[in-house]
Amino acid sequence: MHEARQYKKTENNTATCSLCNHRCVIKEGKHGICGVRINEKGTLYAGTYGKISAEAVDPIEKKPLFHYLPGTMSYSLGSVGCNFHCQHCQNWHISRAELDSEHLRSLSPEEGVSRAISSGCRSISWTYNEPTIWHEYTLDMGTLARARGLGTCYVTNGYITEEALRELSPMLGAFRVDLKAFTDDFYKKICGARLQPVLDSAALARELGMHVETVTLVIPGLNDSMEEQEQLIRWVIEHLGPDTPMHFSAFHPDYKMTDRGGTPVAMLEKIYTRARELGLRFPYLGNVYHHRYENTYCPACGATLIERQGFSSRFRDLDGTQCGKCGEKIGIVTHVG
Repeated sequence: MHEARQYKKTENNTATCSLCNHRCVIKEGKHGICGVRINEKGTLYAGTYGKISAEAVDPIEKKPLFHYLPGTMSYSLGSVGCNFHCQHCQNWHISRAELDSEHLRSLSPEEGVSRAISSGCRSISWTYNEPTIWHEYTLDMGTLARARGLGTCYVTNGYITEEALRELSPMLGAFRVDLKAFTDDFYKKICGARLQPVLDSAALARELGMHVETVTLVIPGLNDSMEEQEQLIRWVIEHLGPDTPMHFSAFHPDYKMTDRGGTPVAMLEKIYTRARELGLRFPYLGNVYHHRYENTYCPACGATLIERQGFSSRFRDLDGTQCGKCGEKIGIVTHVG
């Protein structure tokens, strides 16, 4: 067992975890809300250190990340557990799995970096389940990855604490964060969490120099009002900047949320159009394949910079990090510094 970081020992062999914003007080022999941080005699252990449930070589666009090393492949890893309990989770079979899960197998940080490089990937992504609760492992692997010239990506619900995110910042290049809704009521009822810590971490990630993209799964009847979407878009423009890529994705019934249908494409198109009107330069639609709003367009002249079909990309009028037609600077990360 690997001792955890981001915790304090307290009296009576309890441990106070400072990794995510639940800030669990964990009694001896118990674990946190995430299910993977375990208190043994007052010492907190990271139960999933070096244990993976999923391994794949994915297009970076699958994360989705459209402005971070676009057109490249990302070595992608997941484990088990989550600090949210989303009723519509699409990876519930691993997010709700326990430490004795048959899904788990061992992979050291060093071997992970070696596999990423040998598979021709430009980055490593921690994804599929919540990477925040994998903190020690991702920190060790990410530090090795950056030293070898690889990009690093968190696909996250954003519930990480300020102190934990600051600890990751020297190695973490991209912070792809879910903004699941723009009401605390949604977060409490659907996810078992709060909205403000997610907003705080997204803003801090940008402040720390990470590349930030957001994803909002638009769920009919829950977070699809134009008023709420406008508030969310305005917040992103004000706090993350108008160049922040925002992905608005179609919902499909899954896990415990099968009481409603999928998101109408017309609804997503309306949100996309309103986002452009409000001044967002790079909105995108997700889970709507072969749609023109998956493409990257120059916000100044409208030229097609990157054309996408599903997870494949074709570069057209993008010249480095500027529009090949008019010279407009485009906020795209093309290499790892």
